[in-house]
Amino acid sequence: MKQDYIAEHFLPMRKKVKMSKGGPMGMGFFGFIAPELAQFVYAAFTMLLILFTWTNIENPSALMWQRLSFLSGTLALWVVYQLWPCRFMLLCRLVYLLMMLGSWYPDTYYINRQFGSFDHVFATWEQSLFGCQPAALFSQRFDSALVSELMYMGYVSYYLFFVVTVFVVYFRDFKQLERVSFIIFTGFFLCYVIYLLLPVTGPQYYFLAVGMDKILADNFPDIGHYFADTTDCLTAPGWSKGLFYNICHFMHQSGERPTAAFPSSHVAIATLVMTLVLRMRMWKYLLVLAVPYLFLCMSTVYIQAHYAIDAIAGFFVGIALFFLLGGMKLKQI
Repeated sequence: MKQDYIAEHFLPMRKKVKMSKGGPMGMGFFGFIAPELAQFVYAAFTMLLILFTWTNIENPSALMWQRLSFLSGTLALWVVYQLWPCRFMLLCRLVYLLMMLGSWYPDTYYINRQFGSFDHVFATWEQSLFGCQPAALFSQRFDSALVSELMYMGYVSYYLFFVVTVFVVYFRDFKQLERVSFIIFTGFFLCYVIYLLLPVTGPQYYFLAVGMDKILADNFPDIGHYFADTTDCLTAPGWSKGLFYNICHFMHQSGERPTAAFPSSHVAIATLVMTLVLRMRMWKYLLVLAVPYLFLCMSTVYIQAHYAIDAIAGFFVGIALFFLLGGMKLKQI
């Protein structure tokens, strides 16, 4: 059994698709897998955006070099795969792309801050739709330690949805790994495109910038390019001694920026993964994800990272991405 496992994952695959016809799993081009091609397209788009707005961006040359370094890492792993074409190396290529998502996300801030913020528009819509600001009231109405930890648990479980899912599909149905990964990564990059062109920072930033007195008085001023020079945000609500609270606080300090509020990528990607898992009929895994998914959707508003309309939009974006990116082509596992 051990020898079979090693042969399956670490020895060169018996059938290797010719580079001129597609990637090693059938969807790519010239040996690059589909998720890598999605990254190339997104990198090219952002490089063009940087070039067209060069004089308005702080240190644009560093952003360009950053992209070249990301792509160089992808190319290096492609070369290694040519020398050692096995399943494990394909997994390494996907893990590298997963790691890069942590850099592509805050990167949207360094480009979109030149456009100003549209929070005043979204806060006004929020008020018109709900008659209040749910992000300002949710954590106040449910302020117990238990509710706080459940919410932050849900928010942190976000990584379960796309990171763990890649590994689950790798071991359960390798043949569908490329398509599943392509759908997830392309979903991320399409959300990032929205963030680049429609800058919304979210309640945790906007509420602090204008003051809670104005928010509660239904006054939502346009603050223009305020966030071009500051990343200050509200202290996260909830039980500050909680384990998941502090995990989330650490992650926010490491990579959070005043960007990417609409739509909520947490809700969009989690919803996308739920539909993928449902389509492949992985019932046990679906049950594992169900409770974290519920709390994740609510937590985006509870911790003031998003307006309620961001979370609602994220749900519908996730569904749309499933159909747009070919989720129906997946087969039952």
